[in-house]
Amino acid sequence: MADVIYPRLIGARLRSQMSYRASFALDLVTQVLAQWIELVVILVLFGHISALGGFTKDEVLLMYAFAGCAFGIADLFAGQLDNLPNYIRTGTFDVLLMRPLGTLPQIMVSDVRLRRLGRIIGAIAVMVYALTHVGIGWTPAKVALIIATPLAGAVIYGAVWVVACSVCFWIVEGREFANAVTYGSNTFTSYPINVYSRPLRWLMAFVVPGAFVAYYPSLALLGKQDPLGLPGWVGWTSPLVAGLAAVVAGFVWRFAVRHYRGTGS
Repeated sequence: MADVIYPRLIGARLRSQMSYRASFALDLVTQVLAQWIELVVILVLFGHISALGGFTKDEVLLMYAFAGCAFGIADLFAGQLDNLPNYIRTGTFDVLLMRPLGTLPQIMVSDVRLRRLGRIIGAIAVMVYALTHVGIGWTPAKVALIIATPLAGAVIYGAVWVVACSVCFWIVEGREFANAVTYGSNTFTSYPINVYSRPLRWLMAFVVPGAFVAYYPSLALLGKQDPLGLPGWVGWTSPLVAGLAAVVAGFVWRFAVRHYRGTGS
Protein backbone atom coordinates (compact mmCIF):
# COMPACT_ATOMS: atom_id res chain seq x y z
CA MET A 1 0.00 0.00 0.00
CA ALA A 2 2.80 2.42 0.89
CA ASP A 3 4.36 1.87 -2.56
CA VAL A 4 1.19 3.37 -4.08
CA ILE A 5 0.32 6.06 -1.53
CA TYR A 6 3.68 7.81 -1.23
CA PRO A 7 4.16 8.43 -4.98
CA ARG A 8 0.58 9.76 -5.17
CA LEU A 9 1.17 12.13 -2.25
CA ILE A 10 4.39 13.41 -3.82
CA GLY A 11 2.73 13.71 -7.24
CA ALA A 12 -0.16 15.73 -5.83
CA ARG A 13 2.24 18.06 -4.06
CA LEU A 14 4.36 18.58 -7.17
CA ARG A 15 1.35 19.22 -9.39
CA SER A 16 0.12 21.93 -7.02
CA GLN A 17 3.48 23.70 -7.21
CA MET A 18 3.67 23.52 -10.99
CA SER A 19 0.23 25.17 -11.30
CA TYR A 20 1.96 28.52 -10.66
CA ARG A 21 4.87 28.23 -13.05
CA ALA A 22 6.04 31.84 -12.90
CA SER A 23 6.20 31.69 -9.11
CA PHE A 24 8.00 28.34 -9.29
CA ALA A 25 10.57 29.69 -11.77
CA LEU A 26 11.23 32.72 -9.55
CA ASP A 27 11.65 30.52 -6.48
CA LEU A 28 14.01 28.26 -8.41
CA VAL A 29 16.22 31.15 -9.49
CA THR A 30 16.20 32.50 -5.92
CA GLN A 31 17.48 29.17 -4.63
CA VAL A 32 20.26 29.10 -7.23
CA LEU A 33 21.33 32.60 -6.21
CA ALA A 34 21.19 31.64 -2.53
CA GLN A 35 23.60 28.79 -3.23
CA TRP A 36 25.93 31.09 -5.13
CA ILE A 37 25.89 33.75 -2.39
CA GLU A 38 27.74 31.24 -0.24
CA LEU A 39 30.16 30.81 -3.15
CA VAL A 40 30.99 34.53 -3.01
CA VAL A 41 32.39 34.06 0.50
CA ILE A 42 34.91 31.53 -0.82
CA LEU A 43 35.89 33.72 -3.77
CA VAL A 44 36.40 36.75 -1.52
CA LEU A 45 38.47 34.63 0.85
CA PHE A 46 40.74 33.46 -1.96
CA GLY A 47 41.11 37.03 -3.09
CA HIS A 48 43.37 37.43 -0.05
CA ILE A 49 45.00 33.99 0.22
CA SER A 50 46.35 31.45 -2.26
CA ALA A 51 45.55 28.28 -0.30
CA LEU A 52 43.32 27.20 2.57
CA GLY A 53 44.54 24.32 4.70
CA GLY A 54 46.84 23.31 1.86
CA PHE A 55 44.06 23.35 -0.77
CA THR A 56 43.73 25.66 -3.77
CA LYS A 57 40.64 27.66 -4.66
CA ASP A 58 39.43 25.11 -7.22
CA GLU A 59 39.94 22.23 -4.79
CA VAL A 60 37.91 24.02 -2.12
CA LEU A 61 35.24 24.75 -4.73
CA LEU A 62 35.02 21.03 -5.42
CA MET A 63 34.35 20.35 -1.73
CA TYR A 64 31.85 23.20 -1.65
CA ALA A 65 30.03 21.79 -4.70
CA PHE A 66 29.84 18.26 -3.29
CA ALA A 67 28.54 19.57 0.02
CA GLY A 68 26.05 21.93 -1.64
CA CYS A 69 24.66 19.26 -3.96
CA ALA A 70 24.33 16.73 -1.14
CA PHE A 71 22.65 19.26 1.13
CA GLY A 72 20.26 20.29 -1.64
CA ILE A 73 19.14 16.69 -2.18
CA ALA A 74 18.75 16.14 1.57
CA ASP A 75 16.82 19.39 1.96
CA LEU A 76 14.46 18.32 -0.83
CA PHE A 77 13.50 15.11 0.93
CA ALA A 78 14.28 15.70 4.63
CA GLY A 79 13.85 19.45 5.03
CA GLN A 80 10.20 18.88 5.96
CA LEU A 81 11.43 17.60 9.33
CA ASP A 82 11.88 21.24 10.33
CA ASN A 83 8.09 21.23 10.80
CA LEU A 84 8.23 18.46 13.41
CA PRO A 85 7.96 20.86 16.41
CA ASN A 86 4.70 22.18 14.96
CA TYR A 87 3.42 18.63 14.42
CA ILE A 88 4.13 17.79 18.06
CA ARG A 89 2.89 21.03 19.56
CA THR A 90 -0.43 21.01 17.66
CA GLY A 91 -1.07 17.28 18.08
CA THR A 92 -0.80 16.62 14.34
CA PHE A 93 1.83 13.97 15.01
CA ASP A 94 -0.83 11.95 16.85
CA VAL A 95 -2.77 11.82 13.58
CA LEU A 96 0.27 10.41 11.79
CA LEU A 97 0.52 7.67 14.41
CA MET A 98 -3.05 6.57 13.68
CA ARG A 99 -2.35 5.93 10.00
CA PRO A 100 -1.03 2.54 8.79
CA LEU A 101 2.10 4.20 7.42
CA GLY A 102 5.50 5.07 8.82
CA THR A 103 5.61 8.42 10.58
CA LEU A 104 8.98 9.45 9.13
CA PRO A 105 8.03 8.84 5.47
CA GLN A 106 4.73 10.66 6.03
CA ILE A 107 6.56 13.78 7.17
CA MET A 108 9.14 13.53 4.39
CA VAL A 109 6.52 13.44 1.62
CA SER A 110 4.28 16.03 3.25
CA ASP A 111 5.89 19.09 1.67
CA VAL A 112 8.36 18.23 -1.10
CA ARG A 113 9.26 21.61 -2.58
CA LEU A 114 10.65 21.59 -6.10
CA ARG A 115 12.16 25.05 -5.64
CA ARG A 116 14.87 23.36 -3.56
CA LEU A 117 16.17 21.94 -6.83
CA GLY A 118 17.71 25.37 -7.32
CA ARG A 119 20.37 24.64 -4.70
CA ILE A 120 21.23 21.40 -6.46
CA ILE A 121 21.44 23.10 -9.85
CA GLY A 122 23.68 25.84 -8.48
CA ALA A 123 25.99 23.32 -6.80
CA ILE A 124 26.21 21.14 -9.93
CA ALA A 125 27.26 24.17 -11.99
CA VAL A 126 30.11 24.84 -9.54
CA MET A 127 31.00 21.14 -9.55
CA VAL A 128 31.35 21.10 -13.35
CA TYR A 129 33.64 24.11 -13.17
CA ALA A 130 35.76 22.63 -10.38
CA LEU A 131 36.11 19.22 -12.04
CA THR A 132 37.42 20.86 -15.21
CA HIS A 133 39.98 22.96 -13.33
CA VAL A 134 41.49 20.52 -10.84
CA GLY A 135 43.96 17.84 -11.78
CA ILE A 136 42.21 14.48 -11.66
CA GLY A 137 43.65 11.24 -13.03
CA TRP A 138 40.42 9.94 -14.49
CA THR A 139 39.43 6.29 -13.99
CA PRO A 140 36.03 4.54 -14.08
CA ALA A 141 36.18 4.27 -10.28
CA LYS A 142 36.59 8.03 -9.92
CA VAL A 143 33.67 8.68 -12.26
CA ALA A 144 31.56 6.39 -10.07
CA LEU A 145 32.81 8.25 -6.99
CA ILE A 146 31.70 11.59 -8.43
CA ILE A 147 28.18 10.20 -8.87
CA ALA A 148 28.07 8.41 -5.52
CA THR A 149 29.46 11.24 -3.40
CA PRO A 150 26.48 13.66 -3.55
CA LEU A 151 24.05 10.76 -3.02
CA ALA A 152 25.97 9.39 -0.05
CA GLY A 153 26.34 12.92 1.31
CA ALA A 154 22.58 13.44 1.01
CA VAL A 155 21.96 10.30 3.05
CA ILE A 156 24.42 11.50 5.69
CA TYR A 157 22.75 14.91 5.84
CA GLY A 158 19.33 13.25 5.96
CA ALA A 159 20.44 11.04 8.84
CA VAL A 160 21.75 14.09 10.70
CA TRP A 161 18.42 15.82 10.09
CA VAL A 162 16.48 12.88 11.52
CA VAL A 163 18.68 12.55 14.62
CA ALA A 164 18.76 16.30 15.31
CA CYS A 165 15.00 16.72 14.88
CA SER A 166 14.32 13.70 17.09
CA VAL A 167 15.36 15.91 20.00
CA CYS A 168 12.06 17.74 19.50
CA PHE A 169 10.22 14.75 21.00
CA TRP A 170 11.75 15.70 24.35
CA ILE A 171 12.25 19.44 23.77
CA VAL A 172 9.22 20.60 21.80
CA GLU A 173 10.85 23.92 20.90
CA GLY A 174 14.07 22.23 19.80
CA ARG A 175 14.04 23.61 16.27
CA GLU A 176 16.97 25.96 16.85
CA PHE A 177 19.13 23.09 18.04
CA ALA A 178 18.14 21.01 15.02
CA ASN A 179 18.85 23.90 12.64
CA ALA A 180 22.24 24.54 14.23
CA VAL A 181 23.25 20.92 13.60
CA THR A 182 21.78 20.51 10.10
CA TYR A 183 22.53 23.88 8.51
CA GLY A 184 25.72 24.17 10.53
CA SER A 185 26.87 20.86 9.06
CA ASN A 186 26.42 22.28 5.55
CA THR A 187 28.68 25.22 6.33
CA PHE A 188 31.24 22.98 8.01
CA THR A 189 31.47 20.49 5.14
CA SER A 190 31.99 23.20 2.52
CA TYR A 191 35.60 23.72 3.65
CA PRO A 192 38.61 21.48 4.36
CA ILE A 193 38.13 20.07 7.85
CA ASN A 194 41.78 20.56 8.81
CA VAL A 195 41.21 24.33 9.07
CA TYR A 196 38.96 23.88 12.12
CA SER A 197 40.00 23.51 15.75
CA ARG A 198 40.46 19.98 17.05
CA PRO A 199 37.29 19.82 19.25
CA LEU A 200 35.04 21.16 16.46
CA ARG A 201 36.75 18.91 13.93
CA TRP A 202 36.14 15.77 15.94
CA LEU A 203 32.54 16.72 16.69
CA MET A 204 31.42 17.80 13.21
CA ALA A 205 33.67 15.56 11.14
CA PHE A 206 33.47 12.24 12.93
CA VAL A 207 30.69 12.29 15.56
CA VAL A 208 28.51 14.04 12.98
CA PRO A 209 30.18 12.37 9.98
CA GLY A 210 30.48 15.57 7.96
CA ALA A 211 34.01 14.77 6.78
CA PHE A 212 32.60 12.01 4.56
CA VAL A 213 30.23 14.33 2.70
CA ALA A 214 32.86 16.16 0.66
CA TYR A 215 36.31 16.29 2.26
CA TYR A 216 37.44 12.67 2.04
CA PRO A 217 35.81 11.96 -1.34
CA SER A 218 37.57 15.06 -2.71
CA LEU A 219 40.91 13.80 -1.40
CA ALA A 220 40.32 10.48 -3.18
CA LEU A 221 39.48 12.22 -6.44
CA LEU A 222 42.45 14.56 -6.23
CA GLY A 223 44.84 11.83 -5.14
CA LYS A 224 46.00 13.95 -2.19
CA GLN A 225 47.17 12.77 1.20
CA ASP A 226 45.03 13.63 4.19
CA PRO A 227 46.78 16.36 6.26
CA LEU A 228 45.22 14.69 9.32
CA GLY A 229 47.00 11.43 8.54
CA LEU A 230 44.16 9.03 7.68
CA PRO A 231 44.85 6.54 4.86
CA GLY A 232 43.75 7.23 1.28
CA TRP A 233 41.12 4.47 1.16
CA VAL A 234 39.00 6.43 3.67
CA GLY A 235 37.92 8.67 0.80
CA TRP A 236 36.08 5.75 -0.79
CA THR A 237 34.01 4.86 2.29
CA SER A 238 31.32 7.55 2.11
CA PRO A 239 28.58 5.13 0.93
CA LEU A 240 29.40 2.81 3.84
CA VAL A 241 29.34 5.71 6.31
CA ALA A 242 26.04 6.86 4.80
CA GLY A 243 24.54 3.40 5.32
CA LEU A 244 25.67 3.30 8.94
CA ALA A 245 24.36 6.83 9.52
CA ALA A 246 20.96 5.83 8.11
CA VAL A 247 20.79 2.81 10.43
CA VAL A 248 21.62 4.97 13.46
CA ALA A 249 19.07 7.60 12.41
CA GLY A 250 16.38 4.95 12.00
CA PHE A 251 17.11 3.56 15.46
CA VAL A 252 17.02 7.02 17.07
CA TRP A 253 13.74 7.89 15.34
CA ARG A 254 12.05 4.64 16.39
CA PHE A 255 13.29 5.10 19.95
CA ALA A 256 11.96 8.68 20.04
CA VAL A 257 8.57 7.73 18.61
CA ARG A 258 8.17 4.84 21.08
CA HIS A 259 8.74 7.26 23.96
CA TYR A 260 6.51 9.99 22.55
CA ARG A 261 3.75 10.94 24.99
CA GLY A 262 2.22 14.00 23.30
CA THR A 263 2.06 17.58 24.52
CA GLY A 264 -1.43 17.42 26.01
CA SER A 265 -2.79 19.90 23.47
